[in-house]
Amino acid sequence: QVQLVESGGGSVQAGGSLRLSCTASGFTYKMYCMKWFRQVSGKESEGVATIDGDGNTDYAGSVKGRFSISKNDTKNTLYLQMNSLKPEDTAMYYCAADPFGGNCMSRMLKFWGRGTLVTVSA
Repeated sequence: QVQLVESGGGSVQAGGSLRLSCTASGFTYKMYCMKWFRQVSGKESEGVATIDGDGNTDYAGSVKGRFSISKNDTKNTLYLQMNSLKPEDTAMYYCAADPFGGNCMSRMLKFWGRGTLVTVSA
């Protein structure tokens, strides 16, 4: 059973930084697409950043230059370094993954975590 567990969320003032982690377990195959997305209650989810099995990264325009996605395959862990945080970054952040190819940012991935809350105050 695949499990994704996020951590690292919290409350921070605007301009601050947080680093999210997502530890994956319960699988024997390689996850090709790994992704962070976020959701505000009552709004559609937004893809934030992706990294694929070749190490290619992609970012939403709203976070480009401020957020950085990375992974440690040995530890089966995905990271999201978030700098220069803004109040509009406030959301529940989820990691997602699956072993399939294609455009990681534009499609829904098969496995999700339960999320970690990020709150940015002005």
